[in-house]
Amino acid sequence: MLKQHEDRFIEHPATSAILHIEGLCFSYPQRELFTHLSARIASGVTLVCGGDGSGKTTLLRLLAGQLPAQAGVLQVNDMRLSDQPQCYRQQVFWADPRSETWDQLNAVDYFKSLPRVYPQFDEQMLAGLIEGLSLTPHLHKPLYMLSTGSKRKVWLAAAFASRATVTLLDEPFAALDKASIGFVLELLADASSHPGRAWLVAHYEEPGDVPLTAIIDLDNL
Repeated sequence: MLKQHEDRFIEHPATSAILHIEGLCFSYPQRELFTHLSARIASGVTLVCGGDGSGKTTLLRLLAGQLPAQAGVLQVNDMRLSDQPQCYRQQVFWADPRSETWDQLNAVDYFKSLPRVYPQFDEQMLAGLIEGLSLTPHLHKPLYMLSTGSKRKVWLAAAFASRATVTLLDEPFAALDKASIGFVLELLADASSHPGRAWLVAHYEEPGDVPLTAIIDLDNL
């Protein structure tokens, strides 16, 4: 169900929508998950919520173009995934927090790889994110040596510094210390007012006092 939130609704006119989802279908061999899901996502923070197994992570992977849908159209502004897959992915930040793909790199080398992927990557902003997330002592350690929380902080720093048009965050507060949770909430509150950028946050409840543009409740689709 696509819910109204604080007098704002997810279905904005096409001219103001940033992420267009049209007729998205996806099934696992033993379970149908999404059937003709359509939505228009505007700027600000949209919450993707639902219980365990509702498909929060799967939906983010589909929107990132990492997992192929069985049907449907995904479009960021005027750029369709099916027509311009590389350009589409440059507009969408996604890092699977459970991934081991980058484990042999340290955080410094991982961050150095990102400007090639995200043309708007902000290295000056990255420095503040590293400090705010207390990552400095861990920058030169291989990612496989980091705790779950510290590794997630690397993905979060990359997400906010990417300046991608669409940013997808999966359970961004998991395994974080209290200070870091507060810092991320502040970042999201600030992001909620940025025009031209959309944030989709998969979480089981509303993230603190962060103003939300809309809620996608997967338990009630």
